[in-house]
Amino acid sequence: MSARHIVFAVAPDLVLLDACGPLEAFWRAELTMAAGGGSGHGSGVGAGTGTGTGYVTNHGNDRVASPSRSAATGNHTSTGPSPGVLSTPSPSLAHPVAYRTTIASIDGGVLQTFTGLPVVTQRLDSLETEPIDTLIVPGVPIDPHCTLQPELVAWIRSNAPRARRVCSVCTGAFYLAAAGLLDGRRATTHWREAAQLARRFPNVQVDADPIFIRDASHDPSPGATGSAGRHPGAVWTSAGVTAGIDLALALIEEDLGHAVAMQAARRLVVFMKRPGGQSQFSAALAAQASAGGPFEALHSWMAAHLREDLTVERLAERARMTPRTFARRYVDEVGRTPAKTVSALRLEAASRALAESRRPLKRIALDCGFGSEQNLRRAFVRRFGVLPLEYRERFTSAMTSPARGVIAGSDNTAAGRGI
Repeated sequence: MSARHIVFAVAPDLVLLDACGPLEAFWRAELTMAAGGGSGHGSGVGAGTGTGTGYVTNHGNDRVASPSRSAATGNHTSTGPSPGVLSTPSPSLAHPVAYRTTIASIDGGVLQTFTGLPVVTQRLDSLETEPIDTLIVPGVPIDPHCTLQPELVAWIRSNAPRARRVCSVCTGAFYLAAAGLLDGRRATTHWREAAQLARRFPNVQVDADPIFIRDASHDPSPGATGSAGRHPGAVWTSAGVTAGIDLALALIEEDLGHAVAMQAARRLVVFMKRPGGQSQFSAALAAQASAGGPFEALHSWMAAHLREDLTVERLAERARMTPRTFARRYVDEVGRTPAKTVSALRLEAASRALAESRRPLKRIALDCGFGSEQNLRRAFVRRFGVLPLEYRERFTSAMTSPARGVIAGSDNTAAGRGI
């Protein structure tokens, strides 16, 4: 299997961790494959041939290579990393097994990131003859007056169609949208910037809730190859920094299978496998952040009394309002009905109980206010697309210690479920 070429197309004001998280995930998958820790099966088509050798040091249970790499060829050009400079390491193999990564910018060279740590990049125009399996655009700081780098937008628009898939981390979605790649697609970004993304790019179907979205609505026909003027295949967008890791692990699972992705997650000490449809933020925190005054205290009370009758009449009584006034003011302040907040709080409590305990479903259903197992199952299928016990397995399988290459449970990412 040829190594898949992952290209990070970065802007001058790159948010460093938006790139570092996925880079680490791909690197851990590479270590897993190099150690024979997975079958390496998957739906992806390999691309790229990178080469590289280098010395390896031991850090805990992982072997970590320390040479800096020429992004153009994957060859190591020095015996150690430059101080303070991010480089993309390679395992102690003659050739990468699973992935080779390139960090590239319009001008190339040392790029000063938003946080101040410099990153060595290659020129993007030097990749014109390079195959690209996955194109990833990390985030940048966004404000109402920010201007996206037009040269990078043009490069993405021109080169994205030849990639098998295109992705963004956090506000990298603004670059994909500016390049026209999100027109008519569902997409997400960091919840704080979702409204601005929707305003600036009205043709994008922005959903601020999921941690990542895989939109394959414009996928080319099977076996087709991207070319100029055509849409790329699936387009993945993700929320903030940690969602970039979730996204990368989902890509790894699509490429190399569940076992390799879970081994990579264990190496990262990422023990919770989050589905792509999981909310970016806590329902309780979201509710409290959206309202003040009496509703702030009300939300805390609701979270502590999920087993009780939380009808509009009961909540209105607690808030010292008439039901009609309460319902109207609640929607105005919070942006959704009281019933939707109750449902979100109950579902979040049940999710947490499933992940953190072995309590039976009947007890969780009662404690969280669902009343019956059947109601709990319906809520999980509607929200996450899985049954409660499947949801529990996603979280507990990453905390077990199976034999190498053997991971308990199975998963299906075809509908955008991730790690």
